[in-house]
Amino acid sequence: MLGLLAGSFPKRRDRRPLNRSGTERSPRNRHSGTENTSAPRFLSPSAVNMEGLSILILSLVFLAGEMVNCSEIYLRDFGGGRPSAPIVLPLALSSANHTLRSAEESHLRRRGLRDGDLPTHNARMPLFDNLLTNGYYTTRLYIGTPPQEFALIVDSGSTVTYVPCSSCVQCGIHQARLDPRFRPDHSSTYEPVKCNINCNCDKKKMQCTYERQYAEMSSSSGLLAQEVISFGKESELMPQRAIFGCENSESGDLFNQHADGIIGLGRGQLSIVDQLVKKGAISDSFSLCYGGMDIGGGAMVLGGIPLPPGMSRDGNSPYYNIELKDIHVAGKSLHLNPRIFDGKHGTVLDSGTTYAYLPQEAFIAFKDALTSKLGKLQKVNGPDPNYKDICFAGAGRDPSKSFPEVDMVFENGKTLKLAPENYLFRHSKIDGAYCLGVFQNGNDPTTLLGGIIVRNTLVTYDRQKGRIGFWKTNCSELWNRLHIDKNKSEKPPPSPTLTNLTTELAPAISPSGSKYNFLPGQIQIGIITFDMFLNLTYSALLPHSKELEELIAHDLDVKSYQVHLMSLTSQGNGTLIKLAIFPAGTSDFISNTTAMGIIARITEHRFRLPETFGSYEVVHWNFEPPLRRSWWQRHLWAVGLGLSVVVMLSFTTFLVWYLWRHKSAASQAAYRPVDAVVPEQEMQPLSSHVSECLQDMVLRKIRKKKKKRSFRYDLLKFIENILTC
Repeated sequence: MLGLLAGSFPKRRDRRPLNRSGTERSPRNRHSGTENTSAPRFLSPSAVNMEGLSILILSLVFLAGEMVNCSEIYLRDFGGGRPSAPIVLPLALSSANHTLRSAEESHLRRRGLRDGDLPTHNARMPLFDNLLTNGYYTTRLYIGTPPQEFALIVDSGSTVTYVPCSSCVQCGIHQARLDPRFRPDHSSTYEPVKCNINCNCDKKKMQCTYERQYAEMSSSSGLLAQEVISFGKESELMPQRAIFGCENSESGDLFNQHADGIIGLGRGQLSIVDQLVKKGAISDSFSLCYGGMDIGGGAMVLGGIPLPPGMSRDGNSPYYNIELKDIHVAGKSLHLNPRIFDGKHGTVLDSGTTYAYLPQEAFIAFKDALTSKLGKLQKVNGPDPNYKDICFAGAGRDPSKSFPEVDMVFENGKTLKLAPENYLFRHSKIDGAYCLGVFQNGNDPTTLLGGIIVRNTLVTYDRQKGRIGFWKTNCSELWNRLHIDKNKSEKPPPSPTLTNLTTELAPAISPSGSKYNFLPGQIQIGIITFDMFLNLTYSALLPHSKELEELIAHDLDVKSYQVHLMSLTSQGNGTLIKLAIFPAGTSDFISNTTAMGIIARITEHRFRLPETFGSYEVVHWNFEPPLRRSWWQRHLWAVGLGLSVVVMLSFTTFLVWYLWRHKSAASQAAYRPVDAVVPEQEMQPLSSHVSECLQDMVLRKIRKKKKKRSFRYDLLKFIENILTC
């Protein structure tokens, strides 16, 4: 019955770009489907006790509450262009449920919290992956004592956090085949949520259960438990006890995805945000910041952070909706009826959705207006024949030079400027081609603004005060700033421009949890490392390791000496290899442009290996800073060159001196002084001397006549004697 009562979310045809084999996946609508839940505080129909009328009435009340709660629409990131000041919009109420009050508001009222009483700590957590390449962003969460690490999809459209349990009989292999699962028996703080009247129950284990179902027909179900959850070493927030799902079964995209599970940021009793707010651990706010086109990464903050000035203080709302009124392309209005954006669920902001979706009339007007501004760009087919993508070639590396800005106009005339990176995605098969990341939402009149809209935008959800703020910024650098300037309230760093990012790339794979997980704005990159899984056994690959280095170097357009095979690890019928790319020549750095080009080739499978190496999958990449070297190490080549020059000059000088001395000695030995004892020898004519010399030569010739000599030899000796004379 819960499945029937669950409210309907707007349908989305999001796409996971790549599966494990590198091919396109089926449409992904993870957060657009029904979300069935059975959790504490919500009465299940199976729990209705017919022994008393009061119990039945209470059950109906809770079921009604469940139906309303499940029909709520949640949002994640959204954002805009480059405003000179923060864009602030109210969190609008859904027209279908405008009488609802926020559960969080009543919680705070009962607790008697005032502004001055709100917690000051927050959980600052980096984001990994890329929305358009992976279909999601992930963060790291640590569960249990000692902590067990998991990579979880950041999802404001889900209300429960869950990870695969060690007892799971139908769970996929996640995180690059490392397959981490939560092991309750390894944790000293694990505590199951016992069955009660407010939850569905596993009668064998006497433990509460949960279930999630999504529109693309994937699902997750398991047991509810309470554990200590940690948010990483960089977080100010201490570990907290919270309820999470220990997954026993998953299907569809949930089974195939790389990420281990989901961290639910939506509104609900099991939401990690709601639980932390109820405990008084954080204020009722969170922020998300997704990296820009082809950069990925970003930051997430659970709790309050210093907000940009000028945020409005509108009434509280249980939804993440805004009031969209118009769209401008290149400064010109589409002249749409504002009510077109109010259909069904209105305008929903959901970062769990990859792209943006407009009602039919709005989409056609937007597409036509945009196409008319593209001049000489050539229309081309999309990268996937299964989808009728609208793509254009000939834009080069900087789409802002060919595509116009788009403005989304909200109530009170507030405008959200969208750069091309906020409505385009790069064509994966044609260089310099881009495709629209805005689609028609089928026959659904809901306007859905997905994560593409908020790239390089800090979005703060102040749920307590019912306000939301946008600030265009460099999300890849924001994490470093949040990490370093914890006690400063300065504005976020300025937005990166495409003049700074001269090459687009699409990093897709999760960087590791090392302290050097930063991504390029303009940074110093010393080494690029990446892990790659080859469907070739260790024994078959080992003899060809050098050949593999040379092939990869050729396809990545670097020198062969720059590519080093760091390690090979056998994994079943395949091999996990770790490679590193070092700077060329004597340079300490790899330029940002070169690095982004390399990552683009790696993550988009743009380099090809011979069939003898089998298929491959890049499972991880990372930038590392330059190695710190001593003065001698940094200048060793210069010192060596200097010494070589000194040695060569010294040798040359000695050789010249030696030859000069030898020549001088020879000249002195052949010299006849002018004061010779025999005077007539001093004045002897030159002709007489030559005559005597020739006579001696003839006599020697006669004496050696008996010896057999070649004519050539005799001729040479004759010439030599003449020259001597």
